[in-house]
Amino acid sequence: MARKICPRQYPHMAKIVMKFGGTSVADIERIRNVAKLVKREVDRGNQIAVVVSAMAGETNKLVAWVRDAATTPQSNGALYDAREYDSIVASGEQVTAGLLAICLQAIGVDARSFMGWQVPIKTSAIHGSARIVDIVPDEMNALLAKGQVAVLAGFQGIAPENRVSTLGRGGSDTSAVALAAALKADMCDIYTDVDGVYTTDPRITSRARRLEKVAYEEMLELASLGAKVLQTRSVEMALVHRVPVRVLSTFDPDKGGTLVCDEEDIVEKNPVTGIAYTRDEAKITLLRVPDQPGVAASIFGPLADAGVNVDMIVQNISEDGRRTDLTFTTSRSDLDRALDVVRKAAPLIGYKDLISDSGVAKISIIGIGMRAHAGVAQTMFRTLAEKGINIQVISTSEIKVSVLISEDYVELAVRALHSAYDLDAA
Repeated sequence: MARKICPRQYPHMAKIVMKFGGTSVADIERIRNVAKLVKREVDRGNQIAVVVSAMAGETNKLVAWVRDAATTPQSNGALYDAREYDSIVASGEQVTAGLLAICLQAIGVDARSFMGWQVPIKTSAIHGSARIVDIVPDEMNALLAKGQVAVLAGFQGIAPENRVSTLGRGGSDTSAVALAAALKADMCDIYTDVDGVYTTDPRITSRARRLEKVAYEEMLELASLGAKVLQTRSVEMALVHRVPVRVLSTFDPDKGGTLVCDEEDIVEKNPVTGIAYTRDEAKITLLRVPDQPGVAASIFGPLADAGVNVDMIVQNISEDGRRTDLTFTTSRSDLDRALDVVRKAAPLIGYKDLISDSGVAKISIIGIGMRAHAGVAQTMFRTLAEKGINIQVISTSEIKVSVLISEDYVELAVRALHSAYDLDAA
């Protein structure tokens, strides 16, 4: 059941999880600024738990140290114990949590820091990208009830055999939403360097506007399709546990932000809510593939075994019933590995030729209003055609349409679509 709550209008003393990213805690002065924001909520009578990331750049430095330490003439830096990797990179958040607790104490706020293992936040044993299994927040809840602020080091937990684990890049967002769910918090506020979720990237068009509300499903699509505001796994968790999430600016917290909430909490549902894009795309085409059962499995099975994520897939209709062409996309970082896998599987697949292209990008339109409006996709295709932009691959879902185009036309496509769906700010 969704929790109905209006921003800044709590019917009672609220329990809030506040999360601050790396740019928000980049140095001591910024940590002091965060402490003031936390104190402001405490002074309003709210129970506050805070989740922090490492200082900006700190995790990259720690990762570099790990790789440097592991480099020998024999290993070439390729091998290291992932459990020790987690122990090292988790220290960045530990430093920030302790510093914020001290800054809070310095301005009269009773606070203490928590590491993931102290809560505890129990995770799987997949070090470097662990999944949260359970959170037991009894001690933290008791402290909050006494008016104490709990400052949690994000991005980390405790795996089986009492080993420190980390949740992967962007994991502090996931820590915050998971903690909010466990605490049954009224709100999870994600403070970052932007003041909310926009209809598209403001760097591409100055006419992009901030959304007051966005549905969980829309935010999940936006996050997975290129929007960098929230980490995808955190949105998934918010959707599952129906945690209201608000995106706010650390540097201008009163500007309004964006509330991520249930679809029924959004009165006006436009056909398209936002335009997302990603340049991290590569296309692979297999020509003259045998048109017979089992061929797709012989292609995508080895790719899955190699850990290559495949996104868009299109297969041409075979005219003679014997051979066809098959195209799929993957990330650019996976392109070389994907090509290697496909070439090794060539005898099993039986294709005649292989073509790859890393100069492509994916443009997506997202909106829950698509369910009730006809012609949304047609508008997209017409708009791109009018700009002379060729569509190479198309994929759809109930609330999104994605197309693959040449990377050269990304900005033109985004601006044209933004205008075509009346998303431009007045």
